[in-house]
Amino acid sequence: MATSSIIQFLSFSLLLFLCSSFAQTSFRPKALVVPVTKHAPTLQYLTTINQRTPLVPVSLVVHLGGEFLWVDCDNNYVSSSYRPVRCRSAQCSLATKNTACGDCFSGPRPGCNNNTCGVFPHNPITRTSTSGELAEDVVSVKSTNGFNPGKAAEVSRFIFSCAPTSLLEGLANGAVGMAGLGRTRVGVPSQFSAAFSFHRKFAVCLSSSTGVIFFGDGPYHFLQNVEASQLLTYTPLLINPVSTAGVFTAGTPSADYFIGVKSIQVEDKAVALNTSLLKIDSQGNGGTKISTVDPYTILETSIFKAVTKAFIKAAAARNITRVAAVKPFEVCFSPDNVLATRLGASVPWITLVLQGQSASWTITGSNSMVDLRDSGKNALCLAVLDGGVEPRTSIVIGGYQLENNLLQFDLATSRLGFSSTLLGRQTTCANFNFTSNA
Repeated sequence: MATSSIIQFLSFSLLLFLCSSFAQTSFRPKALVVPVTKHAPTLQYLTTINQRTPLVPVSLVVHLGGEFLWVDCDNNYVSSSYRPVRCRSAQCSLATKNTACGDCFSGPRPGCNNNTCGVFPHNPITRTSTSGELAEDVVSVKSTNGFNPGKAAEVSRFIFSCAPTSLLEGLANGAVGMAGLGRTRVGVPSQFSAAFSFHRKFAVCLSSSTGVIFFGDGPYHFLQNVEASQLLTYTPLLINPVSTAGVFTAGTPSADYFIGVKSIQVEDKAVALNTSLLKIDSQGNGGTKISTVDPYTILETSIFKAVTKAFIKAAAARNITRVAAVKPFEVCFSPDNVLATRLGASVPWITLVLQGQSASWTITGSNSMVDLRDSGKNALCLAVLDGGVEPRTSIVIGGYQLENNLLQFDLATSRLGFSSTLLGRQTTCANFNFTSNA
């Protein structure tokens, strides 16, 4: 076993020991479920968990690549079960390589205690990081059998970070922090799987209205009798060796989820690209990551130009007329000659050819075109943005492209399962039954 694999195994074993000790021992769910709603003004995805003693509902922005859960502790954080994580403790070593100890120069309160473990919660919307106290408190979410929500499952000492109220800038109204689902030992998925000893997997299914996140293995059952875990195609999850967090210690890998795009096709025709941009270099630049905090897919400039040129040409062959750009979109079309189908607007399909046997992610009109007619603009716009020259990441697959696609992140085997659009199965990510108890 390679040294890095041994370290990873020992680290997770420590997490398993710590979290298993703090979970309720009387109830061991096989999986957990939380709801997701899309906040239209900000295009952010929100989930709700119960935290603290007594339990209160906490609204959080879903951050797929976030290192950990963080919340505002300055404003009305009241809990009898709050515990600051001490400097150089086992919990601190799970969360950070940083050995600095934090002190507080006012009376002790949540977020402000002496000799505590310091971390750096990050807001990717404003690209702001700040110092924060690592802490533990009760977290409770619903269990699931894959069909319905069941009884609540509780972790009594869930690791998270406090943050100042100022870090909430740019977040949806009502949000008091972010749920970090990233590839770390204290990310939300890792803590839940360790606490309840279920599979190190989680699945995300977003929509323009409501959606769902599962922690643990399937089934993932949606109305119309669709068991989405049976629809998955798999591709490896890649590790970016350089952190993409706002503040990090040298040698820390990225918590974001990267996949290997080998090529891009429009109408089954390969687009000519600089393929070196599709790889992650030794400095952590390039490659493709999946994001829930970027509303639309972002492409490096040369990739953007090549893909949009091919798309415009294929659309013209269908007699689809291009119209003036509507910010933030650069490529827009008249809806007059575009048929509406079950899979969205009838436009050229975009396909990401991925690593893995016959792994290709097809983006149909439902995930490629934004219909602006409800906002008074007679236009359908391609939901792809120009990311500029030399961005940190060459391709960022944004939230709009994820909607009504089930994505399963398997941390143990380092692979992504993706369903492609569920619309072809006559269901959506809004069709998980939250109304009945298992």
